Amino acid sequence: MFALSLSPSTAAKSLLNKKADVKKRKSSSTVQYMPQSNSAKNSIVTSPKGNVPSPALEPQTTVIHNPVDGIKESSDSSNTTIEDEDVKGKSLDSGSVKALSEVSQSSLGSAPAIFSRKQEIIKITEQLIEAINNGDFDAYAKICDPGLTSFEPEALGNLVEGMDFHRFYFENLLSKNSKPIHTTILNPHVHLIGEDAACIAYIRLTQFVDGQGRPRSSQSEETRVWHRRDSKWQNVHFHCSGAPAAPLQ
Repeated sequence: MFALSLSPSTAAKSLLNKKADVKKRKSSSTVQYMPQSNSAKNSIVTSPKGNVPSPALEPQTTVIHNPVDGIKESSDSSNTTIEDEDVKGKSLDSGSVKALSEVSQSSLGSAPAIFSRKQEIIKITEQLIEAINNGDFDAYAKICDPGLTSFEPEALGNLVEGMDFHRFYFENLLSKNSKPIHTTILNPHVHLIGEDAACIAYIRLTQFVDGQGRPRSSQSEETRVWHRRDSKWQNVHFHCSGAPAAPLQ
């Protein structure tokens, strides 16, 4: 093998050309690094525009209500849904879906109006429970439909209809109570069904004094269906699970 000999000037020029070539290749790529995190130590961003902000989450409605102090915490949710019956068995294109969405939103109203209507249902539910706590059957009967149907622990799993079943507890128990009763409606969720119907589900926490003078608490899970007739809301169905609705025994 023969060694290739270069003059000092030729070797210097060759070395300078190689350095220039390396410098050009290094400056032709751009790499940006995100700060290290627990999930990724070397996160590489290839776009100089930065991260695209994630869409904001829609708030959920959570209301903790106390009949004495009023609304403790409230956040609005403008969820509107299309019932399954409206779209069952139909093939809809994007234009039809958009049209249905616009009709649904126009019929239910804006978010503030929806929030106001939900608060109206919570308020009438509070009035009904206040009538129960006070043993005021007349006030209770005005808020309820005469044909009120209900499932509740006192009925032992049976569906009862009408007001006579409830009148018994008012006349023989609730109206005779002179001890304080405090009720808290926890996390009510209101479903608006058109303009004149609504359903509310909530946890009812009741504090009372028993026959021995001891303070006690009871909890029940309740659902009420409301129907508006002649601009007046009436309770048409009631379902209670858990402790009896009249826990003063």
